[in-house]
Formats: sequence, structure tokens, C-alpha cells
Amino acid sequence: MIHFIGAGPGDPDLITVKGKRLIDEADVIIYAGSLVNPDVLNGAKPTATIHNSAYMNLDEVIEVMCKAEKEGLRTVRVHTGDPAIYGAIREQMDRLEEKGIEFDVIPGVSSFLAVAAVLKKEYTLPDVSQTVIVTRMEGRTPVPEKEKLIDLARHNASMAIFLSIGFIDEMCKTLIEGGYAPDTPVAVVYKATWPDEKTVLGSLADIAGKVKAEKIDRTALTVVGGFLGGGYGLSKLYDKSFTTMFRKGAEEQ
Repeated sequence: MIHFIGAGPGDPDLITVKGKRLIDEADVIIYAGSLVNPDVLNGAKPTATIHNSAYMNLDEVIEVMCKAEKEGLRTVRVHTGDPAIYGAIREQMDRLEEKGIEFDVIPGVSSFLAVAAVLKKEYTLPDVSQTVIVTRMEGRTPVPEKEKLIDLARHNASMAIFLSIGFIDEMCKTLIEGGYAPDTPVAVVYKATWPDEKTVLGSLADIAGKVKAEKIDRTALTVVGGFLGGGYGLSKLYDKSFTTMFRKGAEEQ
């Protein structure tokens, strides 16, 4: 059995209890060393074999998994955040299925959720946005034509943009062209929950210059939208006049 584990956004305390237990019990650990905080591996068995997949291709990763499985060893594949978002795990899981090797997935805390926690904000505010778009800019690898950033921007939804901080000038220009107002608030969070975390706040009109001044050019997430502002409606969930299946509204009491 191969265990795919979401290691969380950086803080080693933000990995799940199950994920941490499986890492500590593993004989073979393959982790995404370019992004995963190595401290999440603290507690691994001294005899565990550790592979950094930043230096491996897909064939090499699968080869290590297959060899460990044949030898009856316990293997974990450790990804940053939650592996379902930009984790490139589908291609690994498909290979394992082809070879008849069982696997499971242990979810983790995605960095876009960690960023909301760092900022003390809520993506889904009444009267502001009830939709969160998780996306990235087109770079060395393309995005589907129907998912161009300029087209997504017309929704004016809360947006979390991964893997794109190196294109921040183009990103801001595209978002404005797509429909966000230039004064739409933006936050860029570098290495959310890590000891060297850094937050830059601004608007689409000025965030690029602020980010460059801080020399942030990688390992950062950009979030955009009115949820970063001050105005919103109150939730009906706790409205004393609103009836739910657990509580009668004031007018019905």
C-alpha cells in the first residue's frame, strides 16, 4: 500500500495526525523536497530511506514505489499542501493502478486555505462572493483555452492564483482587463505558515511594485477579491430571525 500524504502548507504542526503517523511508520519516504518543509519528516525511523523527488522524474518515482512494494516495505509519497491541487498525483496513481499496486490519499491543508488563515479572512462572504476560483497563470505549461485568466476574471469571484508570482505584472494587467476594478484588494503571501512567512497587501493597481520591492519571486500565493475588503452582509446561519432545521427564527417563536 502506497500512502499519498498532503503535508500541509509548511508549518509541520499542520499535517494531519494520520499523515504524521504514516510518515513516522514508513520504511520508504518520497517527498517533494522543493516545497515540503523537511521538518514534517522529523520523527521518521532512522532506518527509513528518504528520496527527494525534486531530483527525480516520474519513472524514477514509480520505480522506487514498485521496488518497495515488492520488498513488503511501507511507503509514503509526501506532497505539499493538499495533493489534489497542483500535486501531479493522478499520473502516479494511474501508474500504480496499471501495476496492481494499492494506494490511498491522506488529505492536507492547502496553501490557499493557510493564506486565508494568515490573513484572517473568509473567501465566501455574503453579498461579496460565494465562489472561490483556484487557478494559475499560463507559463511554461499552458492552461486550457476556456480557462484563461482574463475569462475567469469576469466573474469577480474570490480568486487564489498559484504558481504565478513571477508574472505578477501580467497577472494584474490581465485581471483588470478581465473585469476586476484596479482598486480591487490583493494579498500576496510568501511561504504561508513558515517561519519566514511574509505578507504584502495592496490593490491590483499597485501590488506588483510592492511585491518586487520585497524581492518575492517564488513560493508565494496571490489572492484577489472583495473578500479582502471591509464590506459584506451578515450570514443567515446565525441570524436570529432566520429559521433553520435546528433553530426557530425569532418571528416563529
